[in-house]
Amino acid sequence: MSIPSRVKLVEVGPRDGLQNEKTPVPTAIKIELVHRLQAAGLTEIEVTSFVSPKWVPQMADNLDVMAGINRLQGVRYSVLTPNLQGFAAALTAKPDEIVVFASASEAFSQKNINCSIAESIERFAPVVDAARAAGIYVRGAMSCTVGCPYEGDIAPERVSYLAGLMQGIGVQHVGVADTIGVGTPLKVRRAMEATLKHFDINDVSGHFHDTYGQALANTLICLQMGVWQFDTSVAGLGGCPYAKGATGNVASEDVVYLLHGMGIKTGIDLDLLIDAGQFISDFLGRSTNSRAAKALFNKRQA
Repeated sequence: MSIPSRVKLVEVGPRDGLQNEKTPVPTAIKIELVHRLQAAGLTEIEVTSFVSPKWVPQMADNLDVMAGINRLQGVRYSVLTPNLQGFAAALTAKPDEIVVFASASEAFSQKNINCSIAESIERFAPVVDAARAAGIYVRGAMSCTVGCPYEGDIAPERVSYLAGLMQGIGVQHVGVADTIGVGTPLKVRRAMEATLKHFDINDVSGHFHDTYGQALANTLICLQMGVWQFDTSVAGLGGCPYAKGATGNVASEDVVYLLHGMGIKTGIDLDLLIDAGQFISDFLGRSTNSRAAKALFNKRQA
């Protein structure tokens, strides 16, 4: 397939990026971050998650964050909902989309959510039914599609199995995630091909971590397959609490720099995106993980 002329980024920084931060991030900072991201042109923003604050205390202010956002027409706001209880709580926040998640690795599934892959799908099925009955779009996140911290390499057949289960319960879109960032282009291509046996090219996205510096290469090979949707995180925020050593998601700024350099349209203002990344990095007291942002910010300062 030809490389797409336009790409849509799903900004996961406010949720996936901040959820593991040890220091509480005030509600007002989270809201301001969302406002800066949408001002930069992001039209898909993963805002928060409706999980037990016992497990993810950083997301305990989920309702307040959702209520505080000045919603823009044309922007879709999504939330993570791991079970019916979380979905019921999320309903009052009126999300445009919910996200459910499952792993292609049995060991990771047990470590992460204390159940098998099949059991996790059974748990999510009523959530998907309830969301679709309420007219809410359902996205599925498939973790550890190329590698697992406990099992090592993940066979494409395991990815196909999970994608089939997701499709079977009514999930409308799936993200192929390299949760620990060990993937290289050919491995990622095989995982994506396995997913495309069950989902249309318009209903898949890539979600790559940059632990080994491979995220942009993995993005490029997916572009060459015709994939036009990707999850990214401003300033490269994020990690995985159940995958030691896994660094953040690929930085939104780096992906936008790559795409714009290839003449691919995103609708995103890179300067404003860099400002958003600088805003949250300043609050967290550390420099951005985005190489493009660092280079362009230094150039701007000079």
